[in-house]
Amino acid sequence: MLVTFVVTTWLLAMLPGVGQALMLRQTLLHGPGVAVATIGGTATGLVLWATAAAAGVSAVVLANPLAYRVLLALGGAFLAYVGLRTLWSATRSTPALPTTDRAGGADRRHAYLAGLATNLGNPKAGVFALSLLPRFVGADPSFASTVALGLIWSAVTAAWYLLFVMLVARGRSLVTRPWMQRGIGALSGAVLVVLGVSIAVGI
Repeated sequence: MLVTFVVTTWLLAMLPGVGQALMLRQTLLHGPGVAVATIGGTATGLVLWATAAAAGVSAVVLANPLAYRVLLALGGAFLAYVGLRTLWSATRSTPALPTTDRAGGADRRHAYLAGLATNLGNPKAGVFALSLLPRFVGADPSFASTVALGLIWSAVTAAWYLLFVMLVARGRSLVTRPWMQRGIGALSGAVLVVLGVSIAVGI
């Protein structure tokens, strides 16, 4: 059962979506260090989802249409905001990408919070925590066993994103030209805006 759970969460993490779009943006525009901080926020969000599922909170939220809509609206609005900021930056002069990762503490904190907020507003994480996570716990789930699976879910997802960031970072040397940076910024910003709006309006 545990092996099946690990494989399921790994495949779920690999699905293209909000998480990968955010990691791609952070890695190419700000460096691996910022992306790793974003992964930390995402992993924290998954643990919070699992904890909420263990306590029965996520079931209440997802069963309440108004609360669920508010959660989606906030998460979608945040994604759209990040995307608009990226689009705005892409229209301005773009400095060369740094050859080393020198992100400051404030940048990493902001990236961590971005990963956390994005994950908490991601309906895919909420649906998994509510519908699939309990199936792997067993017929008589306990709070501890559910949280333990949440920690495994978080670790597996973080492992995939770390691999994804490493692969993207290896290609950063190919996108050092300003016009390429602006193109990447515009594309990733547009993707985040579209994803954010679609989540917010429930598409």
